[in-house]
Amino acid sequence: MSIITTEDLEASPLADLHALASTLAIDGFRRLRKGELVETILERQGGSPPAAPRAEETASRGDRPPRRRRGRTRDSDPGDEAPASGRFVAAPPVEAPPRSVEGLVELLANGSGFVRPDGASDSDGDVYISAAQARRCELVAGDRVSGPVRPPRRSERHPSLIRIDTINGVPADEAVRGTRVEDIEVDWPAERLALGAGDVLLAQIERVAPFGGGSRVVISGPARSGKTLVLGKLAAALASLDGYEVELVALGVRPEELSEYRVLPYFSGTGSTFAAARDAQDAAVEQAVERGRRVAVRGGRAVLLIDTLDGLSDSAARRTLASARNLRDAGSLTVIATAREPLGGETTLIALLTGAALDETASGTLRSELLAEVKPKRAPAKPRAPRKPRASAKVVQADSEAAA
Repeated sequence: MSIITTEDLEASPLADLHALASTLAIDGFRRLRKGELVETILERQGGSPPAAPRAEETASRGDRPPRRRRGRTRDSDPGDEAPASGRFVAAPPVEAPPRSVEGLVELLANGSGFVRPDGASDSDGDVYISAAQARRCELVAGDRVSGPVRPPRRSERHPSLIRIDTINGVPADEAVRGTRVEDIEVDWPAERLALGAGDVLLAQIERVAPFGGGSRVVISGPARSGKTLVLGKLAAALASLDGYEVELVALGVRPEELSEYRVLPYFSGTGSTFAAARDAQDAAVEQAVERGRRVAVRGGRAVLLIDTLDGLSDSAARRTLASARNLRDAGSLTVIATAREPLGGETTLIALLTGAALDETASGTLRSELLAEVKPKRAPAKPRAPRKPRASAKVVQADSEAAA
């Protein structure tokens, strides 16, 4: 007598039949059709497969349509039919609405990735993103996304993102533009970035080497000339501007400098010391550049500050600097980076001497006349008191004659 009836096997999913066949040590069970697999399992358990219909029964059926299988169909209610064995089959529990997740995107080499709710670190709450989703939504590492999640299936380890609702706080359908940066015309920077008059060195830089949205700025100078100091002052000044997304990346710096950068609110979290491999630094800066390019394509204004370009390969350093641009009818990406020597191609050069002194002779900006002057905000003028109407000349003359 078989342990499981034919009806039970026919109503079971194929995955359960495969598991049972593996337990019974049936060779080549994955190549069998479901009906053949059911017969093989019954034979292995000592049962007998269902008998073939007799000829007279077949003839009496005529042209009647074939009977439907007693197994559950996709549209049937699991509680409508019970197996022939008489055993009660409980209906599956009602699925709860999918939960939502929000976190940072980390992409893998194959194009897929994960949503890290806890930031850049791995955790049990990570959610898988398919390569198709990442490509369709133009995701880059570091994007903050949100959306509903489904639980993992039988062969999956992580839950999966059903869809992407928002990207960096913007609805996904608005964030995805589908236009390559290289296909958009580029204009010279025309909007000067105000650095403020509170710092003497920044005021001197704004006078000698001003820059605007979309500029390529290199801060160069010998060792101990204050390049990192000037970059930090620029980052603090630009972070206070409205409408600009400021991100600072530290690559190839001293460990002490990296610790100081990590407490800044605009630090991207991408940082490495001078001991990091050059390939790792190239990959980190390319991800930061891609985030800024996406902001610019979507019409935003991004500023990327890098300390320093010296640890990058020559090609990566030039690609990073060339990514800055003022997109026509879109946004802008401004790149400000420190380096020992100018790279060539920068629109603004801030040359420093030893002791954080600005070299006004070597510093300057290309097409600086195009940068609109930044007008300081003025307090609203007080309303004037209404003026008294002036007397006409004839009235004044008559009054004088009367007095005489």
